[in-house]
Amino acid sequence: MNNVYFVGTAGSGKSTMVGAFKRWLDDNEIDSCTVNLDPGAEKLPYQPDIDIREWINLDEVMSQYGLGPNGAQIVAADLMAVNISKVSDALDSYDVDYVLIDTPGQLELFAFRESSNIVIDALGKDRSIIAYLSDPTLYKSANGFVSAMTLGALVQFRLDMPMINLLSKVDTLREKDSDRIIDWYNNPDTLYGDLLDEDKDPQSVIGMELFRALEDTGVFGEMRGVSAEKEIGLQEIYAAVQLQFHGGDDAEKDDSDTE
Repeated sequence: MNNVYFVGTAGSGKSTMVGAFKRWLDDNEIDSCTVNLDPGAEKLPYQPDIDIREWINLDEVMSQYGLGPNGAQIVAADLMAVNISKVSDALDSYDVDYVLIDTPGQLELFAFRESSNIVIDALGKDRSIIAYLSDPTLYKSANGFVSAMTLGALVQFRLDMPMINLLSKVDTLREKDSDRIIDWYNNPDTLYGDLLDEDKDPQSVIGMELFRALEDTGVFGEMRGVSAEKEIGLQEIYAAVQLQFHGGDDAEKDDSDTE
């Protein structure tokens, strides 16, 4: 089984994308299961096959440790590592091609805590990929784009896994705006030119330095526009995942499946 971690800032659409991608895989007869790793999720737009909330209850954490909601989220994130063997054991009962993993709404609770490395290692880091969802509201300017890209690069550095970049909620953007944002990522020269156009902004000095650092580390590549609401780009997500895990070919089936 191959793991696809859906990661992004709060409000970037991780859970809705997990649900939409799961439905797309089902419609195309591709075996998958869903795992919710957000102990603080109140409602989910899909029915998780495995749910960390079966073992970690945020209200109980608040009561037991005398914490407010934010403190309880931090403790719960660490408790997730303590309970990850239960999730792993539950996953062992599944025989699917892909595991879609929904991560906590607050990005820092997953990407910047050591407990997450324990979780990823337990579930099989060598067969995992990050689907990083970028919220288009953060990309209204070239400077905003660079700062948000820097966050994404830090996430990849921290988690140390291959990553595909997704511009979420493209249905909420005008086509020319989504095309411009995607071109910024796919064509760094365009981004550089737009940063120069914003040189009256004091942030541009920092933005240019961040741009040079990102270019030196080779993070530019390809960004795909997606929408869970309108089911845009789901096939492209699958193609990118297939390219990572199988060189673009469909996942291999057991001999019993092909006889």
